Amino acid sequence: MKKYNIDEKILVFKALSDNNRLQIIDILSCGEMCACNILESFNITQPTLSHHMKTLIDAKLVTSRKEANWIYYSLNKDTIDELNAFINYISSSKDDCICKNIN
Repeated sequence: MKKYNIDEKILVFKALSDNNRLQIIDILSCGEMCACNILESFNITQPTLSHHMKTLIDAKLVTSRKEANWIYYSLNKDTIDELNAFINYISSSKDDCICKNIN
């Protein structure tokens, strides 16, 4: 059985619990994008976008790189893959499932 860091997963799910952040993830699924281009898709201020991006970076869902005056963001494929594996794990039947220990 693979051990998962539940605290990390909580951070990921909290980051994904916001509509704007989910939309940012969807936008970045097309590839790396400059913050200015992401901002065009929303009716929010640049500081608000920065807050959302910090939350996504802290959850390791997104990575960033700076080029001159611009910041480019992309999905962290490793975290996305791990999240998919975790969801598959918790939604599948297994021998150590808590439901098998309930009387």
